[in-house]
Amino acid sequence: MKLLLILPKNERSYWGQVSMSGRAGFVRLNLPTIAALTPKEWDVEILDARVKPVDYNANIDIVGITGFTSEVPGAYEIADNFRKKGVTVVMGGVHVSAMPDEALQHADAVVIGEAELVWHKLLDDFKKGELKPRYKADILCDMKNMAIPRRELLDRKMYSGYYTLQATRGCPFDCDYCAVTAFFGNEFRVRQVDEVIEEIKGFNSKEFFFMDDNIVGRPKYAKELFQKLLPLKVIWGSQASITMAKNPELLQFYARSGGKYAFIGFESLSQKNLEKMNKGWNSAEGYKEAIKKIHDAGINIVGSFVFGLDEDDPSVFRNTFDFIMETRLDAAQFHILTPLPGTVTYSTLEKEGRIIDRDWAKYHTGEVVFQPKGMTVEQLQSGYYWIFRKTYTIPNILKRSLRNPRGIIYRIAANLSYRKKAMKMPEVLV
Repeated sequence: MKLLLILPKNERSYWGQVSMSGRAGFVRLNLPTIAALTPKEWDVEILDARVKPVDYNANIDIVGITGFTSEVPGAYEIADNFRKKGVTVVMGGVHVSAMPDEALQHADAVVIGEAELVWHKLLDDFKKGELKPRYKADILCDMKNMAIPRRELLDRKMYSGYYTLQATRGCPFDCDYCAVTAFFGNEFRVRQVDEVIEEIKGFNSKEFFFMDDNIVGRPKYAKELFQKLLPLKVIWGSQASITMAKNPELLQFYARSGGKYAFIGFESLSQKNLEKMNKGWNSAEGYKEAIKKIHDAGINIVGSFVFGLDEDDPSVFRNTFDFIMETRLDAAQFHILTPLPGTVTYSTLEKEGRIIDRDWAKYHTGEVVFQPKGMTVEQLQSGYYWIFRKTYTIPNILKRSLRNPRGIIYRIAANLSYRKKAMKMPEVLV
């Protein structure tokens, strides 16, 4: 039996694209994990549609497709074409879990939520000719003896971050705009530390990235994990909450264990915005002090900011840029508030009648799809382009990157990567 797993593409987005050298970013764990959950009698192939065309005439028994919301139109097109050929199509992921009825217009079956507890049942039903339209586990998986993703099915040369893994799932916080808790549930779960360490020991590299939404979400667990990373002499990064700056011991373990950088969601410099999005535990007033503590520990910061929140007006772009330069943030990601299906933000903007575009291909956080309160759609879109280009001019890259010789290689590399995308954006005046 042949299973083809497909990652679709979105040609509209600046993100998730393959570079001119043919390389993508970090390996996503979803399809390699599904492959690992599949019984050995199955012949499994993973196809990344960003770099390889789909062969609709291939001899396939069942196709599995997942993708971000912005990739879903491409996923549906692939699904429709396979079904025209009589091939069974199964879909899953965050968007499909939030919009199963929509997905079932293009698929024979959908997996809602985590696949670990239902994938075997789905395949057994398929073999018996009894495939059901929906598969959803009654409980969350406990993350013991997790399947090790089948990375060997991927082309290592096409990823800038080939070794990725997951130690935890979920986040202890529940921010309105985030789809994490909608998909993984409100419970913050962790793998056994020794299992994580064994997976890392199997890597043919000393560098890797934790795909966790908040690696420090449970400080006691994080400290244990970092302590056991110490003797491995590795280099790693992850997403983390700024709350780790309040825990000096945790911060030191993060850095000493090889944590060279952290993706941190600042989101907004307005405390009112943070409170409205259910992220009031972030203290905008404390950002500068927290950044200094993290920098002093030797950790580079990639800060994330969201524009278009209800308290934002056109001044938010200049204010945020000035903050980034003053604090010498090592790099920054910018996002336009995007009402992803399944989130509180989606429900709120839907109820208020403020969603103005239902083209999922635009839901990559780089295009305005809703009506903001404090500015026009055009001002929000132009401000997004302006701050991206302004942050990644060569002089501004150097001002931030030269703050300290320690870690400068990572800062320069990250900034040049973001600059390539920024320079593709329209040049605007704000």
